[in-house]
Amino acid sequence: MPDVRQAISQAHHEDWARVVAALTRRFGDLDIAEEAAAEAFATAVGRWPVDGIPPNPGAWLMTTAQHKAIDRFRRETQRHGQPNEAQMFHDGPPEPLGAIDDEQLRLIFTCCHPALAMETRVALTLRMVGGLTVPEIARAFLVQEAAMGQRITRAKAKIKAARIPYRVPFADDLAARVSGVLAVLFLVFNEGYLATGPDTAPVRHELTAEAIRLTRLIHALMPENGEVAGLLALMLLTEARYAVRVSPTGELVTLQEQDRGAWDATLLAEGHRLVRERLSAGKAPGRYQILAAIAAVHTSARHVRDTEWWQVVALYDQLVSLDPSPIIVLNRAIAVAELEGPEVGLSAVDRLEAKLSDYHAYHATRADLLRRLGRSHESRAAYDKALGLTGNSAELAYLTRRRDQLG
Repeated sequence: MPDVRQAISQAHHEDWARVVAALTRRFGDLDIAEEAAAEAFATAVGRWPVDGIPPNPGAWLMTTAQHKAIDRFRRETQRHGQPNEAQMFHDGPPEPLGAIDDEQLRLIFTCCHPALAMETRVALTLRMVGGLTVPEIARAFLVQEAAMGQRITRAKAKIKAARIPYRVPFADDLAARVSGVLAVLFLVFNEGYLATGPDTAPVRHELTAEAIRLTRLIHALMPENGEVAGLLALMLLTEARYAVRVSPTGELVTLQEQDRGAWDATLLAEGHRLVRERLSAGKAPGRYQILAAIAAVHTSARHVRDTEWWQVVALYDQLVSLDPSPIIVLNRAIAVAELEGPEVGLSAVDRLEAKLSDYHAYHATRADLLRRLGRSHESRAAYDKALGLTGNSAELAYLTRRRDQLG
């Protein structure tokens, strides 16, 4: 059974986007494509443990999804007259590749249509391309699951009502869509870096590796785009720590506690080189470039005590001017606590309560700062709140240990 679950998980990662793309091109309907793909994977969950894993799981899923889509298409068209059999069974001429020849990346650029609001196109693409669940996407945006589901449904309805063409973007389309594509890849990487759900591995290397692969392709397409280079650098400097982020017992290992000698030197060197190149370009940095510079400061220190926190705070000051989101402000407060002390940091963190009360990292940060100030009773209560909002198994183990150390 574990082998079957692993096979289904791997097939979902490898084939979800391909199946959705093929069905959308054929039927011109995102709803039918997504629903048919979901039904195919649900059928696999029921059939494969009994019948065994098929020799070609991807082909099995594609065939099953096509049958599901045809059934759905027939039901939909019969409501408005006889089904158009020619449309159902004729795929038409091959679609031109445009500027992108990687199918996964082409689909991401296709879904990130500028006619949709940025948050909407990112959420839709995460669902249709990344295969992330609605709860995972909702957690990434810090909104309720029902609200995110409605947002994605409205996006698909707008595509249908406005007759937004589902086509491969060409070179002239890339600049208008790249910011949305980068946001998608950033969130996919984050879900892999620290998975938000309780039913997955705490660190999903397949997601981080795929996000890096796709960002490398964009960097090759747009080598002069600073934000593309910045996001790639950020991912590489973060992925370099992958091997030591979870202990053998399954507990999260924080940056401060990691064995820095075990970090991947090759990824670090490439990430630092990209950061230096962007600094030498002399252009005002964007969000991802600043985040990469912060990661570079952290990974340049041989020991946590060598971290140049004044640089980290200064970079966060720049970032807040571009993106004053509460999570960025929270991360700045953590750096301030290292530079000016936990009391100053806690004061900054507490001002975010109204915006981050449902965010586990807010309570985990408060718990740590209260612990450092000797306020154990309040620290324990904050740890309890963080634990109640955390789904990641490695993070749960870490926070539980820290709470229990309070006595």
